[in-house]
Amino acid sequence: MDSSVVLRLVRVYKVYRVGEVKTVALRGVDLEVRRGEFIAIMGPSGSGKTTLLNIIGLLDRPTRGGVFIDGADVSKLGAKELAYIRNRKIGFVFQQFNLINRLTVFENIELPLVVRGIPRRRRIEMVRKALLRAGGDLSWLRKKPNQLSGGQQQRVAIARAIVGNPKILLADEPTGNLDRRSSSIVMRTFTELNRSGQTIVMVTHDPEVANCTQKIYILRDGRIAGVKEPDSARCIMYTVEERERRVPI
Repeated sequence: MDSSVVLRLVRVYKVYRVGEVKTVALRGVDLEVRRGEFIAIMGPSGSGKTTLLNIIGLLDRPTRGGVFIDGADVSKLGAKELAYIRNRKIGFVFQQFNLINRLTVFENIELPLVVRGIPRRRRIEMVRKALLRAGGDLSWLRKKPNQLSGGQQQRVAIARAIVGNPKILLADEPTGNLDRRSSSIVMRTFTELNRSGQTIVMVTHDPEVANCTQKIYILRDGRIAGVKEPDSARCIMYTVEERERRVPI
């Protein structure tokens, strides 16, 4: 396998059964993501986007097919092995932020590092670096998430996702709960992370968000129905007046 391919799905199917009822969520999905790519997955509700992201993130198993991360087939690993890979190779950013309000921003970001047993002094350094890379402010570290705006909370969530230097960053509707300006800031953060080499796979329903990526996969009825080139001039990072000149806000 090409060593530049960090993620590969081969004929992935996902079937859910409830009693006698069978629902086919994914129907033979093939997908390759190379190191350093930033892709979007779009499709109507019920097309299988979240199921696909959960399988890529090892939160769910395919009914049939292979999932390869860094060339290794992870689709048949045990629960402990999957948890190990998730903690070290995959970062998650969710629409609802999924921050713990009883913990400080610092404590939220350091959680993945605590699981690894990294010494506290090193954790402090890694947390500060991650928050700055995510476009955050170090003055947030002692605050609770509910003391921050939605856009600020999402940047904290991004910091938590990247603090362990994952191979793949997965984002599920990361701007879905944000206003336009906050969405623009979050997408600028993702773009800057990608420019530094971070591989990103993002699910979104918003064309202006998808247009900030390098490639758009269209998912329909559990299948990849096509691939589109994004129109970067229509990325949400640009104002209406500036789109023709492609000047970021």
